[in-house]
Amino acid sequence: MNARAEPQLLGQLSNKHLDALEEETIFILREVAATFERPTLLFSGGKDSLVLLKCAEKAFGAGRIPYPLLMIDTGHNFPEVTDFRDFRARELGAELIVRNVEDSMKRGTVRLAHPGESRNVHQSVTLLEAIEEFRFDALIGGARRDEEKARAKERIFSHRDSFGQWQPKAQRPELWTLFNTRLAPGEHFRVFPISNWTELDVWQYIERESIALPSIYYAHQRRVIERKGLLVPVTELTPPQGGEEVVTRTVRFRTVGDITCTCPVDSPAANAAEVVVETLTVEVSERGATRMDDKTSEASMEKRKKDGYF
Repeated sequence: MNARAEPQLLGQLSNKHLDALEEETIFILREVAATFERPTLLFSGGKDSLVLLKCAEKAFGAGRIPYPLLMIDTGHNFPEVTDFRDFRARELGAELIVRNVEDSMKRGTVRLAHPGESRNVHQSVTLLEAIEEFRFDALIGGARRDEEKARAKERIFSHRDSFGQWQPKAQRPELWTLFNTRLAPGEHFRVFPISNWTELDVWQYIERESIALPSIYYAHQRRVIERKGLLVPVTELTPPQGGEEVVTRTVRFRTVGDITCTCPVDSPAANAAEVVVETLTVEVSERGATRMDDKTSEASMEKRKKDGYF
C-alpha cells in the first residue's frame, strides 16, 4: 500500500460508531462501580487496558477512578510495558496493585515443569490468590470477543464460581443490557466492557483520542528469529536454538504479554493512523498471529479459562 493511498483510506473510514462503543463501555464501568463492593480494573499497560483506562477517566474524571488497578506480573514482561504501566498509574494518581507469579512459585502454589516453561498460563493461580487476598468481587478486563474463539463465548458480565472457574454452560442471559449480577459467597465476576470492540475499533479509538502507548506497539528495529511461522524476539528468555539465524527486522507488537510467548510482526507502522490502515488488511487475529501459547486448540484455551485464566 503506497503512502498516497493511506490518507485516502483514513478519510473514507468513519469513527462515529466509536461513540456508541465508548458510551456502552462507560455505562458498564459505572454499573460495576454502582453494583459491586470491591471491584478492580486489570491493568497490564497494554493497548486494550489503556483504552479501558481512558474510558474510566471519562466515566469518573481524572484522578477519581473508584477502584484500584491490578496487574499480575509473570516476571517475564517486556520492560517497556511495565515501565509505561507504572508511569500511567502515577500520572492518574491511581492505586496500582502488583502481584507476582514468582511469589506464588516461592509459596509452592505454582510449580513449573522446567525452568524455561512459560509462566503465562500460571497467572491464573496468582490472580485467584489476589482475589482471595483483597476479596475482589468484580475484575474488569480488556478481553474482546474477536480475539479468540473461546473468548467469543464470554458474557460481558462473566460469572465465576467460588473456585474462580468459568462454566460456559452456566452463563447468564444478557438481554437489552440487563445484567444479572447476583453473587453467592466466594463468587465473583469478570467484566469485559470492550467485548464488542474489534482490533480496528481499538486502534481507531487510540488514534482519535491520542492515547499514548508503550513504544513497542509501533515500528522499531528488533533482533528476531523465524520459528514455526512466527518472529520470535531474541532475548535471554528466548535465545536462538539449533543454529537458527538471527536477523534484524522492522517490527511492531500487535499484542503484548509474557516475553516467552509473545511475538512481533513485520510492520513499518510508526503511529496509530498507520496501524489503522495496516489493520484493515490483516486476515489473522492478533493473538493467532503473535502468540506462541495460542497455537493450540480452542478446547485447550477453553480449559485454561475454566481453570481461572484471564
